[in-house]
Amino acid sequence: MEILDRYIDQLLEKSSPQKPIWNIEKIREGSKPSWNYMDGCMIKAILELYHITEKKEYLDFADSFIDYFVRDDGSILSYQPQDHNLDNVNAGKTLFDLYKLTGKEKYRKAIDTVYSQLVSQPRTSTGNFWHKDIYPDQIWLDGLYMAQPFYMQYELAYNEGKNCRDSFQQFMNVYNLMRDLRNGLYYHAYDDSRRMFWCDKVTGLSDNFWLRALGWYAMALIDTMEVMPDETLGAEKQELGRIYRELIDAMLPYQDEQTGMWHQVVNRGGIKPNYLETSGSAIFAYAIMKSVRLGFLPEMYFVYGRRAFDGICETYLSEEDGQLQLGGICLVAGLGNKEMREGTFDYYMREPVVKNEAKGVAPLILAYIELLFRGER
Repeated sequence: MEILDRYIDQLLEKSSPQKPIWNIEKIREGSKPSWNYMDGCMIKAILELYHITEKKEYLDFADSFIDYFVRDDGSILSYQPQDHNLDNVNAGKTLFDLYKLTGKEKYRKAIDTVYSQLVSQPRTSTGNFWHKDIYPDQIWLDGLYMAQPFYMQYELAYNEGKNCRDSFQQFMNVYNLMRDLRNGLYYHAYDDSRRMFWCDKVTGLSDNFWLRALGWYAMALIDTMEVMPDETLGAEKQELGRIYRELIDAMLPYQDEQTGMWHQVVNRGGIKPNYLETSGSAIFAYAIMKSVRLGFLPEMYFVYGRRAFDGICETYLSEEDGQLQLGGICLVAGLGNKEMREGTFDYYMREPVVKNEAKGVAPLILAYIELLFRGER
């Protein structure tokens, strides 16, 4: 896949902490550089690429990018822990690696800065973190990916594992609250208060199964399980593994036969204008192939991840005027707020579809890395 190597290099050459070319949201807003989850996804992928290729330029890029935001005292440019925004925890995952690789003490201090948010994060009645202060009493599948792998890794590395059970229980609550027993898929969000206009007043659930949200949840599970030790958390790890396999088994019937991808609203592939979406499909390609490598799924599942990866490249990776482009990426989708994001099928169809955005590019790089692990390209 030399084309992907070239694509990655193209993105890095055109990006800086002040203006990362993959952060389409920030570009469209015309906003200043900030600590955000989109850049966190990309830098995490670049660090993983460094580990598998040992190319120093990847480490140098990741280090210089995160170094721009982290001050010597461990505070982080533009990041306010008291906002209690789980999205902002995601970029903190890069700090563990960078601290080990560079020895910069400010990265260790910044890990504590990010963790301080989780210590005071408000919780639902079930004990789950609120998604954000501005979304009180709400659990979003997105938030499991943003926070739980960081939470588990911090507890194991720096807190003697004291709150590992708490992280595990938050996954179990989502399994019990947000999973549809009929098809095994998970709804995008849950309102513990039942007050939001987008939720069912009996169940508290939103209306649809959004692909990328399901993908975030799958990545949350596999990345959290990856750091859990068998010696002390074996039973919990096995239970999360069961939940994870159930999720993958629930997704496979909806995999597109021709491309191996999935649709933006997963279970409504035959309804126009539903479309095959890149970011969520790439996430599942990565998650499935990685979980085979780590032993959470049998070898027979690998083909499903590989089909998704190949389908994305064939469907949406193209060259225009000498520049590679990855299309089919839903820019953003959420629930609530002044924009009246009501979570209907029509809502998920009207959100912008863009090219070269981190939420599609980063998981495709991670899926590519899984092929490199196997000596495949």
